[in-house]
Amino acid sequence: MKSAVAVAGLTLTAVVTAQAQSPDFSPKPPAWQIALAASNDATAGATIATAGKGAALACASCHGASGVPAAGVPFPRLAGLPAEYLAKQLFDYRDGARQNNVMTPIAKALDDADIASVARHYSSMQMPTTKTTNAKPPERGWQLARYGDNASALPACIDCHGSDWRGGGPILPGLTQPASYTTAQLNAFRSGDRKNDGDGVMQAFAKRMDDADIQALAAYYASE
Repeated sequence: MKSAVAVAGLTLTAVVTAQAQSPDFSPKPPAWQIALAASNDATAGATIATAGKGAALACASCHGASGVPAAGVPFPRLAGLPAEYLAKQLFDYRDGARQNNVMTPIAKALDDADIASVARHYSSMQMPTTKTTNAKPPERGWQLARYGDNASALPACIDCHGSDWRGGGPILPGLTQPASYTTAQLNAFRSGDRKNDGDGVMQAFAKRMDDADIQALAAYYASE
């Protein structure tokens, strides 16, 4: 007896191929990606960055007018980060995948187009040429960043995040950031307070680092 597929005059290969090409069987892109694809505008984002929007505070109040925060505060540099990374983080704050008492209500006050525009605004800004600190980084930080630590099953940070501020890909940003911010994020990954890293890769790595390792790595990237 012929199968229903054979009767319809189709081979199994043809059916599988048709399924693979059908939108019903294609992975849906994440919401942040759809938002970025919908608009290339950065004008609204520039306004939100400097003046805020409704319940959303001006980004510059914490992250600095040039996208670089004041020294000593645990806020990240936004200037020059990939639009994809920035949009993902704002969506994560808004949707609860990443928790922060300050950023969550701000992200909730922004719609998809706002987030895309803010992300494009900051990605278009120049990465500052001045270092966040002129102190010589500890050798341990340099080792972890450039070579990792086989004994602790830690790969080099540059394997994913690239060897300079440009990063290793759209959602793998460069790690040149203030030491206080890097320290806070690694501690959050280590404790499980931050877990929007996909398959938990950063959580696993952070758990293999002690306080001294985290401080050394943070100091290294602050000096980059």
